Amino acid sequence: MRTLITNGHIVTAIADYEGDILIDGEKVAAVSVPGAFASLQVDTVLDAQGKYIFPGAIDVHTHMELPLPATVASDDFETGTIAAACGGTTTIIDFANQQRGHTLADALQTWHNKADGKAVIDYGFHITITDLAAAPETAMDDMVTAGVTTFKLLMAYPGTFMVDDETIYRVLRRSAKIGGLVMVHAENGIVIDLLVREAVAAGHTAPGFHALTRPAILEGEAAQRAITLAAFADAPLYIVHVSCAHALHTVAAARVKGLPVWGETCPQYLYLNDSHYASPGFESAKFVCTPPMRSIADNEALWLGLQRRELQVVSTDHAPFHFAGQKELGLHDFTKIPNGLPGVEHRVVLLYEGVRTGKLALQHFVDLIATAPAKLFGLYPRKGTIAPGSDADLVIFNPERKMTISAATQHQHVDYTPYEGMQVQGIPEAVLLRGGVIVRDGEYVGGKGGGQYLRRATFSEELTEV
Repeated sequence: MRTLITNGHIVTAIADYEGDILIDGEKVAAVSVPGAFASLQVDTVLDAQGKYIFPGAIDVHTHMELPLPATVASDDFETGTIAAACGGTTTIIDFANQQRGHTLADALQTWHNKADGKAVIDYGFHITITDLAAAPETAMDDMVTAGVTTFKLLMAYPGTFMVDDETIYRVLRRSAKIGGLVMVHAENGIVIDLLVREAVAAGHTAPGFHALTRPAILEGEAAQRAITLAAFADAPLYIVHVSCAHALHTVAAARVKGLPVWGETCPQYLYLNDSHYASPGFESAKFVCTPPMRSIADNEALWLGLQRRELQVVSTDHAPFHFAGQKELGLHDFTKIPNGLPGVEHRVVLLYEGVRTGKLALQHFVDLIATAPAKLFGLYPRKGTIAPGSDADLVIFNPERKMTISAATQHQHVDYTPYEGMQVQGIPEAVLLRGGVIVRDGEYVGGKGGGQYLRRATFSEELTEV
């Protein structure tokens, strides 16, 4: 099966040119000037006149079918990856969470059971480590053998996910030895837990107190502590969902020193702010996520951090819960509101607004959504670029077409979107996964369960730039 994409404006992280793309089977066979393949016999021709062609986007931070004590995220690996595909994302990396008392292998198998045969785009897993007694550091070696080369640690949620500094250091030390990359959720969970208990005891149970009990300075403190431990362990470190200037500045300072530290932010921290927690009644529960939305000044700082390449990736932290029946579990107590927002479908179009409004260069945009994630997470050059031998994961993107984001038209399986009513210009019209068209005119047209599990390579600092 050979496909030819003609007349496109091809954009990668390092190039921007008019050209044609020849696809043979699942791979890009060749890329050349317009008309170069006109004499070849092909099975399908796609005309991309007036459109951009980007490498398929990669979201390295999702939580499909995330189990919580009282509920489970509303997107499973089928609905969530269909939504991702419609938004131009062809690869996700989800989190397999170790339960205390269980092994890392148990966690990985549990998430394979959720995803295998259901995901419609390619996928990999990170392992969230919570209990070294049940899974000592040597168990990390088996994960690398299984193609899971990244390990997440949470400095928040004491009693469930949070690990102490000893565990953080031990995991960092082992990860550095075996070629892994440690990802850290940076918040001071112990102090936050005190603030939460004090707020509830004082009768402050409205959704807005979720944000008030998780101040930005405690995110910055935890980020600095994680960076210090990583430096001592001589280990690379990735800080997830940076939401504020405090954390951004710690990442930036570490990088200036030449430390192997990278940072990610999410669209909600670029576009939404703490004014949403003043919404009337219980509406503000729609915006309860961790870390919470910060100030407009933090929004501006993060945009500047992207422009300065102090942050390298924009992911979503997609963790959707219906407002009705799920967020409402915390109707009388903000601590019971499921933490998380939907977003996997709209990341690409939201970040493209940064291009359209002059905040980001087009090639930098591609780097943030596709190339840098591929390089950091062991997928490059199979993913994240358009070059001979790479997977033919491609997005044909119409920069003129407009759309109003709405829960009524989204593919995410959730009853609201935090971006309701936002108008964007520039949307994915067609999406190819390994050479096959799975989205046409913004609608999913692929089959069931076509996604493949990705065994990822070990971390390579040579592919990245501090």
